[in-house]
Amino acid sequence: MTQRNVVFPADRHDLYAQHGYSAAIQSGDLLFVSGQVGSRSDGSAEPDFEAQVRLAFANLVATLQAGGCGLDDIVDVTTFHTDPENQFGTIMTVKNDIFPNAPYPNWTAIGVTWLAGFDFEIKVIARIPG
Repeated sequence: MTQRNVVFPADRHDLYAQHGYSAAIQSGDLLFVSGQVGSRSDGSAEPDFEAQVRLAFANLVATLQAGGCGLDDIVDVTTFHTDPENQFGTIMTVKNDIFPNAPYPNWTAIGVTWLAGFDFEIKVIARIPG
């Protein structure tokens, strides 16, 4: 059985303790990152939608770095959206800033009705380099 190692970013937000989950699990050469949201350090949601999406990506990057990865190591992305039709343009703008050049990771976007007070969530699987 492959050992699983828990990964947390240095400045982790309170949601991990409040909801009892790990930021990421490293198993073999893969890093499985839990859904990251645009949460402030106290666990509250960033109210501005674009800022919330950018903060979710910043939280993602911090977790990837804690696991020895970066954005270029992502192989699979799943995002969750509370209002995909109206949010799509903003999300694509941020996505294009984060991933400006091919090759892009594969991506699945899912519309949901509830994200515990958030409007965007991103989870990824990354391959740990080396």
